[in-house]
Parts: sequence; C-alpha cells; structure tokens
Amino acid sequence: MPAGPAARVPAASVSRAAFLDTLLGLPRDASVDALRDPAVRDLAWLLLSPALLRPLPPAGALADPFDTPQELQATLDWLRALDAAPALLRQDLAAARITRLGRYAERLLGFFLRHGPAAQLVAAGVPLRHGGLTLGECDFLVQTRRGARLHWELAVKCYLHAGDANRAEAARLADYVGPNLKDRFDLKLAHLLHHQLPLSAREEFASTGYAGAWTPQMFVKGWLFYRHGETPTDPSELDPAHARGWWVTRRDWPAFARAHGYRWRVLPRLEWLAPRYRTQDGTDDACCVDADTLAAQTSLQSGPTMVAAFIDDNAGHLRERSRGFIVPDDWPEHAQRYAKQ
Repeated sequence: MPAGPAARVPAASVSRAAFLDTLLGLPRDASVDALRDPAVRDLAWLLLSPALLRPLPPAGALADPFDTPQELQATLDWLRALDAAPALLRQDLAAARITRLGRYAERLLGFFLRHGPAAQLVAAGVPLRHGGLTLGECDFLVQTRRGARLHWELAVKCYLHAGDANRAEAARLADYVGPNLKDRFDLKLAHLLHHQLPLSAREEFASTGYAGAWTPQMFVKGWLFYRHGETPTDPSELDPAHARGWWVTRRDWPAFARAHGYRWRVLPRLEWLAPRYRTQDGTDDACCVDADTLAAQTSLQSGPTMVAAFIDDNAGHLRERSRGFIVPDDWPEHAQRYAKQ
C-alpha cells in the first residue's frame, strides 16, 4: 500500500520505532502483544512516534519524554499496565469533553506527566498576562527526574504536501498545508519559534508564580501526506522518519482503491493519532466498507476527508494498513495557491 516517499530512518530512532510498532501491533507477528485501548494506543504513539521536525538550534530544541533508557523501559511497562486497566485515563478524558485533536493530545500528555514514570508535571496551560492582555499560554512546565526544568510547547499537526513534486529543489515547509487551507507548516513553526517558546523567558513570566529559568522545547508530532505517486525531496527541517500518508482526488479514488483490496473507514478527527486497531465483532466490524461505499460516504464532504485502509490479521482484528485523504478535485489548485501566499 503506498504511504508516501520511503522514509530514511536515523539509527537513533530505530529502537523506539520497533517498540512502537510492537505496542501498536503493526508487525503481523506482534498482534497478540498489541495495546487494545484506543486512548492508550494514542498515548503510546504520542510518546514514541518520530517528531515531524529535526532539532532547529538555537531556539528549536526538541522535547524528549525520556531522560534515560530506564525511563523508556519503565514507560513501556506502564503503558501495558494502563492498557490492562485504562479506567483512570478514560475518566480523565471524559471529564474534559474533548472535541479538538490538539486538546486531546494535550490531555494525553498531561496524564502521562501526572501519572507516568518519567518527567513530572509542574503546571499546564499557564497563561501569561500583562497590562490586562493575554500574551500567550505555556502548554507545559515540566521537571525531569534529574532536575531539569523544561517548558514544552505541544503541536500535533496533519499537513498535506501541495507543492510541485517535480521541481529539482527540495520542498518548502510552506508546501505543507492543513486540509482546510487555514494552516501551514512554515507559519506554525514561525509561531512556535518566535512567540510560544520564548514566553517562559519573558520578564512578565515571574507574575505567573513559576519564575526561574525554564528551557524551552517543542514537542511536534503528526502526519504528513503526499499525493499518491509523488516523492518530493524533504525540506531540511523535517525529520526523515516522520509519519507519512497519501492523498488522492475524488476523481482518482476509484482507480487508486481498485489497486488495493482493502476495507476502508473514515477516520474522525479524534482518531488521527495512532494507527487504528479494531476488533471484528459485529457493529465495530461494520464500520469498515468497500471502496465504492466509502466514495459515496465522502462525496458530499466540502473538504478533504481522512480515511484508513484495514487488513484482517487472521486473529480477529482489523489492522490499519495505511491512511490518507480523499480531496475534492479542485482542492489541489486552491492548496497550491495557498502554499504560495
């Protein structure tokens, strides 16, 4: 199944990628060990998936939830225990009445920082105000078990590549646009680097009650989607191991789908984190449909729709094989204009 350009995975990320694949049941022989609870799977993905970006010094240091290999191993054990008894996590999420993907990710990471075996939460959602105006809000103030005091800014993004894949030079971050064409990767990164990350170093931050030196770091996860059949060269800012998917127009969907004998499902926004893993038991199984039915389901959507392909693992489960967007036929033209603004 196509999933965008082949990833060139740095050696340092291979072990975490292998741990994550096992936790999510991505290898066929690992299904028996896969996490089952959707929220626990999403939390594992948030902690262990590759970042979208490389470190961008001096301002763009990357957050790492694990200070040591021991903390990583303890977290793997903690995730399995949480999957066996996820009631506390479910209650925490239900109390927040979450509708936005970013808020969902914030709640998951906050739960880990409060209850997990690694870095510990000092404060979350700390507003910075001056002269009656809100200057911004710090996502997380964190202290590691070694005593480091960190300011984390979290972003979870899904962008589609809308640039010219045939040009000789590498793609630009501006070529990566949000499905609704109201967000762009270069603009998001600039806001992170020049507004959000510096908040904890401002003189006014003492008024929050959390004065002192905080080291700012960005925690940027997500998926980047590439038009089926196109393989642009990555911008230098991207981590080559980033999660990848595909996109096709509605016109191209029938031919694309015929080439792959999979079952399909629309992914609601709160299912955009970890690859899905579903039990084949009546109602749940019925959510997966053939390609023609999926086309009918998405035909009235005014914008791009994220969908996933599923395969039967022969153990009573449907595993996500790949994911992507079906976009209106005129969307690429609008997206290219937006990327060049």
